[in-house]
Amino acid sequence: MPPDPQTDLFEETPRKPVVSGNSAIPAATPVSSQPLAARMRPRSLAEIVGQPHLTSPGSLLPRLVSTNRFGSLLFYGPPGCGKTSFAEAIARETGSRFVRINAVMSNVAELREILATARRIPEARTLLFIDELHRFNKSQQDLLLPDVEEGNVRLIGATTHNPGFYVNPPLLSRSHLFRLEPLAADAVAGVLKRALADSERGLGERRVTSDDALLTDLAVLCDGDLRRALNALEVIVLGLEEGATITAADLEVFARERRIRYDANEDEHYDTISAYIKSCRGSDPDAAMYWLAKMLAGGEDPRFVARRLVILASEDVGLADPFALPLAVAAHQACEFVGLPEAELTLAHATLHIACAPKSNSATLALAEAHRVLKEKPVQPVPLPLRDKSGQASKQAGHGKGYRYSHDYPENISGQDFLEQPLTLYTPKTAGLEARIAERLARWKDLKAQTNLARPM
Repeated sequence: MPPDPQTDLFEETPRKPVVSGNSAIPAATPVSSQPLAARMRPRSLAEIVGQPHLTSPGSLLPRLVSTNRFGSLLFYGPPGCGKTSFAEAIARETGSRFVRINAVMSNVAELREILATARRIPEARTLLFIDELHRFNKSQQDLLLPDVEEGNVRLIGATTHNPGFYVNPPLLSRSHLFRLEPLAADAVAGVLKRALADSERGLGERRVTSDDALLTDLAVLCDGDLRRALNALEVIVLGLEEGATITAADLEVFARERRIRYDANEDEHYDTISAYIKSCRGSDPDAAMYWLAKMLAGGEDPRFVARRLVILASEDVGLADPFALPLAVAAHQACEFVGLPEAELTLAHATLHIACAPKSNSATLALAEAHRVLKEKPVQPVPLPLRDKSGQASKQAGHGKGYRYSHDYPENISGQDFLEQPLTLYTPKTAGLEARIAERLARWKDLKAQTNLARPM
């Protein structure tokens, strides 16, 4: 009787990897030396937790897998959310030949060998899983295109980085993109509970128990990263006597050493600073302080945050609170010569001031309108009365003739126009101190009209 194709796949591939250095799909029976996260990895799409938008019956991914007619797939999401689990489950459910490489450790020569092998055995339906696909450069990604397009391999790429920035457009356009979300704490806690009880793949033989609330606390500490949570649970359990109960004290070491997921110059960096800026602009000091604390805990350069505060002070606070800009500049200078950790106080001070300040983007709008007019309309010449009259030639040309010295007039309003074709570019807002500017400009407009009426024609 011929061997079952799926059983043959799972038993032989680990012993005889396709290419040296590649890891194939693990055996169906876990090895005791494997980390708990590897032993507990889901064996089918139905076992994957925390991604119902991808796994619920009738959704696109299960339909593609059930018909085994999908092309290339890209899974984008944070660490420990199930990207590798999806790839392995799909390989099992479709009986595909599974080749796994990590983009950090792979190279062009290895990739060429894998693709050549796939072309020689098209009936095996090679499924090439590339972990950390964003680490491949443009030429490596381009190398995949012909075989992906011809169907010699079906690519499953996993990335923690936004594919729009890190995956070549031709490869992205040939792939179905699925976004995975961080796992909810209750989903992670459910898997931890199962791992404690599972004697085949989990830690059941040690008969360690735990209160559900403690497992939820551990899940929260791991920020939706299931792999991290399972590894932490394994360390805790192996450090206890058989039959023991996990206590709050056992979690303290993980709480003290908790690391915020924050990658400088990567998606988390840009997403967090964006949330911080929008919280300040939206006048929510609590949210602004939270995102500030996250950035600082993640190791963000305080000078980067200070520069954003300087921009916010002009772009979003502006004339509604003219003290915001000098305060932000002072905060930036303080970060330079004070340094961390004390500079955190300066950033908190400036953040709260800007978040709580009245807001006006009138300077931003006025500048944008001036740029628009310059781009769309003829450039106005400088009126003769305003031109520099230094030098005999300038005087003979009439430069400066007719200029009205503003200080000779009440409130410095001479009635003179400073553009040949007057424009309205700046419209003051009514928030904060800028409301006084609006009142002042309205009064000056009336005074200018009166002054011009009083002048002889």
